[in-house]
Amino acid sequence: MSATAIRSLYQKLRLYLFNTSWMMAERLLNIGVGFAVAILLARYLGPERFGILSYAISVTAIFASAGHMGLAGLVVREVVREPHEVPKILGTTFMLKLTGMAIGFLLVLGYAVLFEEIGSLEFWMLLIVASAIFFQTFDVVEYWFQSQVQAKYPAIAKSSAVLLAAALKVGLILSGAGLLAFAFAHTAQFVVAALILAYLYKSTTRTSVIDWQANLAKAKQLLSQGWIIYLSSIFAVIYMKIDQIMLKWMVGAQEVGVYAVAAQLSEAWYFLPIAVVASFFPKLIKLRESDSELFNRRLQQLFDFLFLVAIAVALVVTLVAGPVIALLFGSSYQDSASVLTIHIWGGVFIFMRALFSRWILIENALMFSLITQGLGALFNVGLNVLLIPRHGAEGAAMATVISYAIASYGALLLHPKTRPVFFMMTRSLFSPFRYAYSAVGATR
Repeated sequence: MSATAIRSLYQKLRLYLFNTSWMMAERLLNIGVGFAVAILLARYLGPERFGILSYAISVTAIFASAGHMGLAGLVVREVVREPHEVPKILGTTFMLKLTGMAIGFLLVLGYAVLFEEIGSLEFWMLLIVASAIFFQTFDVVEYWFQSQVQAKYPAIAKSSAVLLAAALKVGLILSGAGLLAFAFAHTAQFVVAALILAYLYKSTTRTSVIDWQANLAKAKQLLSQGWIIYLSSIFAVIYMKIDQIMLKWMVGAQEVGVYAVAAQLSEAWYFLPIAVVASFFPKLIKLRESDSELFNRRLQQLFDFLFLVAIAVALVVTLVAGPVIALLFGSSYQDSASVLTIHIWGGVFIFMRALFSRWILIENALMFSLITQGLGALFNVGLNVLLIPRHGAEGAAMATVISYAIASYGALLLHPKTRPVFFMMTRSLFSPFRYAYSAVGATR
């Protein structure tokens, strides 16, 4: 490729690269700070109390999915396609998410009453952590910034919240605070992020969330398109978080703490595909409508890139898992290393899933989101029942990797509509050999 062609390509992609760089910078900061705080927390609390905190966060994540409504990518798509409807789209989405989050909180309350002793430490941990879900309603503002390819504003809001929450948690550790205080600190992070997002939206658009308009007809339209994604998102959270809950039920809080350390280190990398795909999503929408051949070519290139990054991450983490766990978390978490070397390989499928999820929206093939995520949830629960009693945390990791592979790759072979994406992913599995062969051919 000539220098002129490279410059031309850079000019075309500059906005998206800049947007992606903001997302990655935010996530790297959050990972770095979150990782450091997690080390301090895990050492301070010990596996059992750290397991209780992780358990409360996992339970909340499952029921908070009731408030996501499957609208994230759908709202971005609608704003790109209908910019004149923005106040109505955002206002209606906010109303729907707030309703869903209220339902989610009530479900956590019901779960706590049924499965935990009222007034116990676990009971109050669940309620305090769950209160944070109301402030996740302000994710609507982030959807707007994504549609405008302006990732820097959500990055500023989230990074500020993470830094403030991290400072609070370190202060609590130094003061010898109890476990409940860290539940409040967890909630404080979402409160701060919501307030900053609302301020940035007002300062950059000259309007505020107060100017949004909830509309019943628009709500019906969004739900008619998004209900499938909504259900599939619930299944997705189940198969990503149910492992820690089942470990708590079947083994105990200490095993949850061991698993949580490994899962946190493994899942920290999931920001990479989200950042890349979110930046290219508006462009992919336009390409699908104007040039289907180029659209498919770009999809294959993105699948290749995501796979190569995932493999690189998995290999490095597998090699250093033992020494890193021992050095950072200490002997109390030595069993986390073997869990991590298993769990990290699930990222190969999660990375490519990020692009498949956007393909579903672009192609309006929403039912496949429900089917694949449902299969993932079903297999993960069944495999956890089978593997956790025999292998504990390692069994939960095995179940997670297998369910990721089924939901994000294997299931795509079952239907003619998704089969082309399955073959794209398959080509990506061989991308190291494909690119190596091309490089050797180019030198001849």
